[in-house]
Amino acid sequence: MNFTSDNSFGAAPEIIEAMARANDGTVDSYGADPLAARVEGRLREIFETDLRVFLVTTGTAANALSLASVSPPWGTVFCHTEAHIAEDECGAPEFFGGGLTLRHVPGAEAKIDPDALARFVAECGAGGVHQTQPAALSLTNLTEKGALYRPAEIAALAEIAHGAGCAVHLDGTRFANAVVAGGESPADLSWRSGIDILCLGATKNGALAAEAVIFFDPERQAEAISSFAFRRKRGGHLLSKGRLLSAQMDAWLAEDFWLNRAAHANAMGQRLAAGLRAIDGIDILNAAAANMLFVRLPLAVHRRLRAGGAAYYLHPPSQTEDGDGAGVRVRLVCSPSTAPESVDAFLDLCGATMPVRA
Repeated sequence: MNFTSDNSFGAAPEIIEAMARANDGTVDSYGADPLAARVEGRLREIFETDLRVFLVTTGTAANALSLASVSPPWGTVFCHTEAHIAEDECGAPEFFGGGLTLRHVPGAEAKIDPDALARFVAECGAGGVHQTQPAALSLTNLTEKGALYRPAEIAALAEIAHGAGCAVHLDGTRFANAVVAGGESPADLSWRSGIDILCLGATKNGALAAEAVIFFDPERQAEAISSFAFRRKRGGHLLSKGRLLSAQMDAWLAEDFWLNRAAHANAMGQRLAAGLRAIDGIDILNAAAANMLFVRLPLAVHRRLRAGGAAYYLHPPSQTEDGDGAGVRVRLVCSPSTAPESVDAFLDLCGATMPVRA
């Protein structure tokens, strides 16, 4: 009953086996291996367009290096107040960007409010050399609150950003979950909606450590691509044995493996949500579009779950295990490795202390 994070489970056996196969023999190093070319070809097919791909080991590296490649040190990157780059990356975008500024934009369910973005963009840089200048917009899909951006929502935000000369970056650590949850094509959720750079995350969805930074329309983004190539090397993320990254991504993309894994995680999230909605006294606090739920638990339920071995994070973490008068707020995340039996055992513990809704 581990619902802490989709990072908490190990890599898929298929990924480990692919790495073992790729480990045999000799190939060119630093990403010049044949599997790297095949990954780029597969991504062109999946996204139905020309693109350029760089592989790195972590989502933080993917986000920070890609934003640094499109923002000068005096640039502003607009992001949601609760975005991963704002709250969980230890200043990596600012560090790799030479001091770029993150401007936090509000919005429900960690989705940026278009009116707020338009206002912030208009205000940014108005003082000329005395202020940082608009450089990029960073979105996250699924968001940090488990919400889903639809193509029209992305397009509306991208239009505002592009109108100010900003590149549009998408943190896609759970992009596969978003594709499955929304039923939209990868192309519709990315470049067709105005995304310029996608950080496609595989690590949370079965890889050992592999993220793909995808630049759409490579001819137009030639300068950013060149910048990224040097920044990846300078930042220590150009692996000599690059085939071990390529092997992970190659196996992850093969035969819809990446989407099937996300579909299972989403299904477990929806199974958990349906069960919790049937129990009096438990409130789901977000839309729970895919595999991530934010829930208020009565203190008695929380204590019983902890005693029964259930693992999850308090959200926000500043709470204590005793909660407050209204209970305890927690985050529950289902992964591609979450078993139906684990979900049902969790729900049984909840139902043991609370009546089921009629």
